Amino acid sequence: MNKHRITKIVLASALIVSAYSHSETNYPSFDGPLMGQKAPGKVAEPFAPGIISTSEWEVEGVFAPSLNEFYYSKQIEDFITVVGFRQENNVWKQYTQFKRRGEVTFSPDGNRMYMANGYKDREGDGWSERKSLGPEIDQKEWGIMRLSASSNETYVFDDYKGGDVIRISQVIDGVRQTPVKMPKQINSGKWTAHPFIAPDESYIIWDSERPDGFGDSDLYISFKQNDGTWGKAINMGETVNSDKWDAYATVTSDGKYLMFNRSISKGNIDIYWVDASIIDTLRAKQ
Repeated sequence: MNKHRITKIVLASALIVSAYSHSETNYPSFDGPLMGQKAPGKVAEPFAPGIISTSEWEVEGVFAPSLNEFYYSKQIEDFITVVGFRQENNVWKQYTQFKRRGEVTFSPDGNRMYMANGYKDREGDGWSERKSLGPEIDQKEWGIMRLSASSNETYVFDDYKGGDVIRISQVIDGVRQTPVKMPKQINSGKWTAHPFIAPDESYIIWDSERPDGFGDSDLYISFKQNDGTWGKAINMGETVNSDKWDAYATVTSDGKYLMFNRSISKGNIDIYWVDASIIDTLRAKQ
């Protein structure tokens, strides 16, 4: 079986885990912005090496839009667990961990945490119980790993049950529309998954294995055109992609950093990040 399919099955299986992991991980405290990390340059590099990105399996690193919370997923004992950090008085400390039931993304205002076909809303100093996104999204036939939302509540999500495709659902006149497959320029190649839509819907980033890639799944971007259609799929290039498996992109709310995963070796996936100015560079070349 293809190693990417194995990865997807392992990640998707976390959706049905029914027990929490209570094992705590000890982290040092971090001072300053961005989890105390020096901002990356124009070539992708590991995020928090030796602390967050280690020799094990760490995925889906994402800053909440406020940039004072950071979340990622890792295996703790027999469970895939989301670990969350919060910055208070300029110091970052772990403040939560919980069962992973879908890849964590955020609404652009930071008040909603999406997790596949469900979500949590901010309540006081924490989060609500997980809730359903409603009948148009919460259907058994969708195989959702990641759902990403724009400021207009347009959803894009992957569907591994429907043939490794990306679907989109808009809100029109206050009504959630039935998700439809995105056009061929996005839904081509193999293992197409893990979309991220910009808050203003000006671009979508996703990962796929294609003939023009670097030998494994790469990150691609498509820009929305003036007529509302989606432009061609553009490989994000060698400063972002590698000959390894590159996937799970997200862009920080200030538009400065692109974060993603890279498979380093068997059993070792790290979180990487890079200066997001590559997006404007590619936009100018489209």
